[in-house]
Amino acid sequence: MKVMQGGYRPKSRLRWLRRLVKVAVFSSLLILVAGAFWLRDALYNHFVRYPKEAAAWQAIRASREPVADHAGWNEYRGILHSHSHFSHDSEMSFENIQLAMTAANLDFICLSDHCVEGRADFSWQWRGLRDGRLFIPGFEMNQGFMPFGVAAGVVLSNATNRAVLARQIVENGGVLFYAHPEEPRDWERPELTGMEIYNLHADFKQMLGGLSSLLPDLLLNLNRYPDQIYRRMFRRPVDFLRRWDELNATRHITGIAGNDCHQNVGFRAYYQTNDTIRIEDTSPKTLREIHLNSFTRLLARALLGPLEPDRTLFHIQLDPYERSARFVNTHVLTHELSETAVLDALRAGRVFIGFDMVADSSGFRWFARDVSRTIVMGEAGLLTDSTRLHALSPLPCRFTILRDGKEVHQAEGRSLEWRAPVKGKYRVEVELKIREEWTPWVYANPIELR
Repeated sequence: MKVMQGGYRPKSRLRWLRRLVKVAVFSSLLILVAGAFWLRDALYNHFVRYPKEAAAWQAIRASREPVADHAGWNEYRGILHSHSHFSHDSEMSFENIQLAMTAANLDFICLSDHCVEGRADFSWQWRGLRDGRLFIPGFEMNQGFMPFGVAAGVVLSNATNRAVLARQIVENGGVLFYAHPEEPRDWERPELTGMEIYNLHADFKQMLGGLSSLLPDLLLNLNRYPDQIYRRMFRRPVDFLRRWDELNATRHITGIAGNDCHQNVGFRAYYQTNDTIRIEDTSPKTLREIHLNSFTRLLARALLGPLEPDRTLFHIQLDPYERSARFVNTHVLTHELSETAVLDALRAGRVFIGFDMVADSSGFRWFARDVSRTIVMGEAGLLTDSTRLHALSPLPCRFTILRDGKEVHQAEGRSLEWRAPVKGKYRVEVELKIREEWTPWVYANPIELR
């Protein structure tokens, strides 16, 4: 019996070893298949979609030709609706914002920090030119109020009645815009200067699956194709534009872009002296603390490197400030780069927005001309027999002219000249043809022909 037992043990062990190998191989294949299925869209994007998009963007940029400026204005590029470390959900110092502005080639920024304990103190933020970059103070307040340029030393309160608050903003030199037009707003407020006709955060909120839907792309493609991933959030602002046109039918409302810069959509991890790993988002807010044991400590070292106190083990950031700032820009026509001049342009509507991450829209022009004068977007003039609407683009594109929100003319090329048949407010939308699809690029404020 001992011999038989001794003879069976190796065979039994060998059978169990074979079974274990089969289970391991099967499990590995199952994990591989499941991983490939989870990454299927990201893999397609990596090898097909994103390379083609990047090549198409580069090709359209390479076709750029300068546009002659016939209107006598200077053009400045900036962003509005942007947060700093004064907001509870951003860590950005003004020094780092200035670096991001330089990287994004911006001339100005209109800040819009969240109130601190319900107060908006216009002496807190940077103001004026810093190494050629213009800072204009502003806040994002309750019920969508977004005032810019209120006089230094003025403190506004979220607790103030809305009608009184609106008057305080205007009486102290500021301009009032509405942020997040997807939310209910008092659109009849007489002090209102304008509204966001595009908001990046609103697009992010509408994404099916939210941030989790981007996770495979973030893991596989963030290093190589960050702009293409970010662009996935874009949706045509159809409802915002409809609201804008409705308001402009009876009054003047300036349309701007809301970048909603925070640099807070990301994750990072630190090793701490109590032998834990702290994982937080970049708001910052601690999400979890993992207590290590002998096995997880070895695993963490293998995957993340040395476990040194306060060392950043990993940092994934979808929305660096510079990237959000490049996504869409608000371009203004002024005679100088100053707070007064930029606020005047915003009031007047000498503004267009361009999705400059895809291609630089600087140099685009929208104006009307007759034998005696030239007027630009935001301005009004008489409709005469000689009046012609003109659009000029540095890139080949498709122009769509709308009168009081209704499409009336469309043409392709680098320039457009068209005779307006009747009075009305005329604005233009411009699209680029990218991979055989017309993609929104520029939205210009309307010209009123009386």
